[in-house]
Amino acid sequence: FSVGWRRFQSIPVFSTEDQNGRHRYLKYTPEHMHCHATFYGHQVPPNTGVLAIQRISGNIPGFRIAATGNTLELNESFDIVKKLKLVGTPTKIYKNTAFISGMFNSDLEVSRFEGASIKTVSGIRGQVKKALREGQPGSFRATFEDKILMSDIIFCRTWMPVEIKKYYNPVTSLLIKDGADGWVGMKPKAQLQIETNTPIEVNPDSIYKPIERPEKKFNKLYVPKKLETALPYASKPKDEKKRKKKSYVSKRAVVMEADEKKKYTFLQAVNTIRNEKVAKKKASNARRQVARAKENAKKEEAVAAARKANLKRKYRSEGKIQAARERKRLHGS
Repeated sequence: FSVGWRRFQSIPVFSTEDQNGRHRYLKYTPEHMHCHATFYGHQVPPNTGVLAIQRISGNIPGFRIAATGNTLELNESFDIVKKLKLVGTPTKIYKNTAFISGMFNSDLEVSRFEGASIKTVSGIRGQVKKALREGQPGSFRATFEDKILMSDIIFCRTWMPVEIKKYYNPVTSLLIKDGADGWVGMKPKAQLQIETNTPIEVNPDSIYKPIERPEKKFNKLYVPKKLETALPYASKPKDEKKRKKKSYVSKRAVVMEADEKKKYTFLQAVNTIRNEKVAKKKASNARRQVARAKENAKKEEAVAAARKANLKRKYRSEGKIQAARERKRLHGS
């Protein structure tokens, strides 16, 4: 980093500020957005220019400026947090109450999260109540809006603080024999692995794998006969069995009589006239809206021009008064 008159090496932590003022941790800088970088360094006044260079050694083909910006504030510590999802599974279910295990490791952790909101993957919300005396350590009782299933996964959204590394390696002097090449900072892990031909460590759990979920088969809805008879006709189940052959109703041809044909053609004519009237009305409304928008734009322009002239007159008079006061003060002194 080059901040003010000093150059130094540090480890930044990237974050973005949410609407509620929370500084959320970012793993990488966003592509077309600004973000905050928090790092350990010397004291500088706010709004000082900051320049970040990835490497200053002369053995790289291109001179790359990694970031530019300015300082916003200085403090002893900053609260930067990142998302942490705690996952648990139900062990016993009693109507809207369930015993959850695997989310916490001890009763102390449960007591700290009493009253916290939890949620199932299917969207049923719940709340952490009390730790259980028996069973796996960290098991607790929770209540939900609806009855959950044993196959549901419960998770709790939390925020975990991110530690800012207190690393500050200043460039003491560039007046040495090789200049910038003579000063050697801390090398990143990737550079050391390349130089020493060390293979990159691969964590099997970090490799992306295709998610294969078995298709869930739900039981058919069974309505008891007694309840079915009590239901109104609109709510009764009307599931007809699939027919191998077409029924008589679907195969029969409807032949209209002369009076029915006359009525049908008359209704068609009435509907056509009505549709045409509706289309004409819509077109006239659209033309009227365009004309009104143009008129409103002209009015707004006139109002803006008048407001601008008033402000200009006001600022001119205030400037004259201020100049008169200044002259009076100078002549008086």
